[in-house]
Amino acid sequence: MTAEPSGEVVENPVLDDIDARPGSTASLLRTIVGLYLRPIGGWISAADLVSLAGDLDIPTAQARTGITRLKQKGLLLAERGHAVGYRLNPDAVTMLERGDRRIFEMREMTDADSWCLISFSIPESARSIRHQLRRRLQWIGAGVVSPALWICPGHLQDEVLEIVAELDARAWVTLFQAGAPTTPRTLPEAAAEWWDLDTLRAEHLAFQQSLTTLPAEPFAAYVQLIDRWRVLPYVDPGLPPSMLPADWPGRRSVAEFTRLSTDLADAAWQHAREVTAAARPS
Repeated sequence: MTAEPSGEVVENPVLDDIDARPGSTASLLRTIVGLYLRPIGGWISAADLVSLAGDLDIPTAQARTGITRLKQKGLLLAERGHAVGYRLNPDAVTMLERGDRRIFEMREMTDADSWCLISFSIPESARSIRHQLRRRLQWIGAGVVSPALWICPGHLQDEVLEIVAELDARAWVTLFQAGAPTTPRTLPEAAAEWWDLDTLRAEHLAFQQSLTTLPAEPFAAYVQLIDRWRVLPYVDPGLPPSMLPADWPGRRSVAEFTRLSTDLADAAWQHAREVTAAARPS
């Protein structure tokens, strides 16, 4: 547990905010924090954060409400520097670094890659832990072979172990490294049963369509791009092509994201740096 100067207690570790809907004020602010607070030193004035939110057409009062939510979630800690402001919670750094890897280094499996199987038997007395485990496994892109047997790419095993440890569920969970699954169905049929590929397809197509409405200004466009993209690398496990339909839209999403983020990142960072540097004492 950590305590803010105000006496507010914040639990750690700080978790990925699954409930922050992309495009919402809370989600856009979270994206700004994730992108820029670390490179500018981990602290930002309240005025600068509200100003950056204004560049995304978020009204001042709405931005302040969103910032309050980020404090409640434990992402930001109130800290006065040369002005009223916020420091990135040190407990959030690991989560943000994990997000960086997912967002900017999305991996596609090959047929030679290993799988991680997650088997668990959690008693009814701990059903809330069982619910949280299933929810968080789904959030990292794991598929459901059966209610108590889940599957995900082998490179996500460390993330699974982190989840299990954070939930204090190690006594009930067993992990296996495995090769290619052998099933009575074809691999694409098995994948369609273990993952909701129809929903994933719709998410990819919606992301691609959303790119036509990005703002013209680079900072706003870049933050919007990251915010619209950030969920997909979590819920899409990056299945090997042999398990996916021939017209799978995932590769196009990755290519478009990579192209646009490369084009916009430098100009967006320059704007964020100018805004946050302008109010700092010389």
